[in-house]
Amino acid sequence: MAPHAAHDAGAYAPYRAAGLVLATGLLVCSIMRLCKVRKFEGEKFEGIQEKFEGIHILNLLKTWMSVNSYYTTDTIHLMTNSNLYTTLKQAKSEEDVKDIYIKALGLKSYSKGLVDIRTDEIWFEAKDTGKHSSYAMFTQLLHYVQDGLNKGETIPPFLAVIDTEKASLMKTSDVLPFLKKKTVKWGKSASQYPKKALDEVSAHIGTYFISFRMATHDDEFISTVKAAIESGDIIRTQITPDNLKQVFDKWVTMIGREIIDVDEDKYALLFFADIMHDGTISTHVNLPAELLHKNNSPVFSLDGKIYELGNKEGYRQFWAIYHKPPEAQYRNYLLERRDSLIPLDERSFKGAYYTPLAVVDKAYDKLTQTLGRNWQKNYIVWDMCCGVGNLEVKHSNPRKIYMSTLDQADIDVMKATKTCVAAQRFQYDYLNDDITDDGSIDYSLTNKVPAGLRKAIAEGKKILVLINPPYAEAASSVNTNSKTNVAKNGVSLSMMDGYGSATRELFTQFIARVTQEIPTATLAIFSKLKYINAPFFEKFRAVWTVKYLGGFVVHSKAFDGLNGNFPIGFLVWNLGIKKQINQVTAEVINKNANPIGEKSFYNIPNNKMLNVWISRPKLNQLEVIPLTNALTPATKKDFKTWSDHALAYFTVKGNDLQNANSTYVLSSRAYGDSGGIYINPENLWQAAIVFSMRRLIKKTWINDRDQFLQPTEPLTNEFKHDCLIWMLFNGSNLTASADNLEWNNKTWSIVNHFIPFTENEVNAPGRFESDFMVEYLQKKKLSKQAKAVLNAGRTLWQAYFSQTDVYNVREQFKLNRPDVGWYQIRNALKKRNKDSDSIPTDFSTFETAYKNLTEKLQPKVFELGFLKE
Repeated sequence: MAPHAAHDAGAYAPYRAAGLVLATGLLVCSIMRLCKVRKFEGEKFEGIQEKFEGIHILNLLKTWMSVNSYYTTDTIHLMTNSNLYTTLKQAKSEEDVKDIYIKALGLKSYSKGLVDIRTDEIWFEAKDTGKHSSYAMFTQLLHYVQDGLNKGETIPPFLAVIDTEKASLMKTSDVLPFLKKKTVKWGKSASQYPKKALDEVSAHIGTYFISFRMATHDDEFISTVKAAIESGDIIRTQITPDNLKQVFDKWVTMIGREIIDVDEDKYALLFFADIMHDGTISTHVNLPAELLHKNNSPVFSLDGKIYELGNKEGYRQFWAIYHKPPEAQYRNYLLERRDSLIPLDERSFKGAYYTPLAVVDKAYDKLTQTLGRNWQKNYIVWDMCCGVGNLEVKHSNPRKIYMSTLDQADIDVMKATKTCVAAQRFQYDYLNDDITDDGSIDYSLTNKVPAGLRKAIAEGKKILVLINPPYAEAASSVNTNSKTNVAKNGVSLSMMDGYGSATRELFTQFIARVTQEIPTATLAIFSKLKYINAPFFEKFRAVWTVKYLGGFVVHSKAFDGLNGNFPIGFLVWNLGIKKQINQVTAEVINKNANPIGEKSFYNIPNNKMLNVWISRPKLNQLEVIPLTNALTPATKKDFKTWSDHALAYFTVKGNDLQNANSTYVLSSRAYGDSGGIYINPENLWQAAIVFSMRRLIKKTWINDRDQFLQPTEPLTNEFKHDCLIWMLFNGSNLTASADNLEWNNKTWSIVNHFIPFTENEVNAPGRFESDFMVEYLQKKKLSKQAKAVLNAGRTLWQAYFSQTDVYNVREQFKLNRPDVGWYQIRNALKKRNKDSDSIPTDFSTFETAYKNLTEKLQPKVFELGFLKE
């Protein structure tokens, strides 16, 4: 047997304080210098530029740390978040609190005394904890105001109370009439107020002061105070497209969760009803939900039901901070962005992904190129997952448009915003409505489809189906994050015989019905590219034979809410012409909708894929310890077995570049993985090639879905040996050795078969249990680049055995056997390099040699046909 570890992630000890900042600073400087000095073309420059261009160094630090699993969320937040709330958490005294607020607000002329902070514009009462209520703090502050009035002092226009958790602001003019009555019986001092004074003050000021929770509203507090000082009035924060999601999240926290008995998926509708109302009337008629008032309290009406607030204080506080309704220029756009506020799983299922208008412009340009200048006049358009209609707003002839959507609320929003008024808009469940048990279409079942559209379909008129459909996938072993109910609808159950795995995808379900329902239509569809080249869609492509007319691919980051970096295609198809899909060449558009090149995608038979090229030894009955990384046993009792003459276990997930990083070699069987292969003496050369080909080319958003293919050219022995050496010294070679691993109430050992040196060559203190790799390499003729890597690696092995590591390092990397693996060697040496008491090891010679071998092999990936250009 033999071991494994995940991507070298745990290999690096945590940097501390200044060391971390310095190291990251150097990293950032190097990256920025690279971006400025090097000349990149096409996707190479795009990938670097979009990651680093314009990013604040602290944000980059945060991003960099977040991908290193060592750092906790709290650590990242502490080291990268310099906001007011974070600083207040470090306050030790009331004086600290005062000084922190003074700095945050940029106060120049101030004094401290009985009034904690006194300026010409504002007086502040401060506390060093969040235990005191704002009412109590204002009562203390108003004691000083009353005293100042009695003495004839000038009182500032604003009053504020502050502590480590919250802050509140009030206009002095709102409280002066109350104080002039002089009915409050104050205590001996401001801090010794009687309860009656607190009650009287509280009863008056409750509707006047604005409260801010520092954990969520510290920025708003700062901007509100600064604006008040400048303008002489309290100016509430506008709701704009830039802060919509942030405002919505705070609305949910302060208001939404106080709405009694309402489902969370209704929050977005109620939010828009609230913000699009000025307190008297709504800005839009026919919104799905409505804000009303009952007994002078806000209530919401939705689907014929009235929803009340359990507590109204959050509502008061929220609308003391924000201004409503939004400015007229933003209102319709904000309503159109309802998709960004819908819970992510519901968005995936309903396809609620807003298509950016810049991308819509490109789509219309592409339709003009493929269908002709007059396509908007000549084609009837049906978008059967239109959302709030932003795919159609650029159309110049809306009377030729039919727009349907699953969610009635989308129709209501379009009516309220008067989107495509002349179009025919209707609620329709395209995957279920009007589908008979035998899979045919009968419009009389629902009578929802307009007569004009039925007639156009029946007469075979020119119809363009223009859609950005849902991306959800039914649960399967391929995708554990997908939904179980996606495959259970009228289309998938009765209209997709022969489609294979494509039956599980919502977007291919739309394609299947369109193809059957309107067989001569032109289909223009936004979707992932898997239906073009993914192995699981081979049966789909055999059935779905259509003519490709043209299209483009755009960065997934152009669409809010999509995770990852991959291409979204806008491809145009003629369904009436039957033609096998072999190659699709599309223009490449970056996330800003700017063209940057061209890219081809290929339909390759599954038997030509690389993942079926390597031989797969069978299992035997020998139990082996499952590992979650190089040296960590699985926590669950997931029994794994070994294979005859196996040397290691090779994890290879998927067959495309998006899964290339899930390629590594372990001494023992991985836990819970799929697609793994046992490595034995017969298939070792193949394993080395597959490992190298999958890891040599870095993935970008453009090549993310490219499939690895079997070689089309002869493979030389030199190439095979280069790949083997490259694999042996790669960071994802996680082979290791260890004794005393505990799993399933037993003690286990793992053996390393991947040591390319003898004990004498590296001055090992004991015998290696396996000398397989030495014997295997003995008669192999290596290239000069491979020899250089091997020689540099030998030097590192010798450096490791020249010292004994401290106990903590020995325990962390299980250095209890002489036949340690490359994973253990490199990480133990890196630990030493951070220890001032250890002799440092220079990796530069090895790194140079490995880089030279890498650069030699990279062109081979394309030259030998493992990837298509």
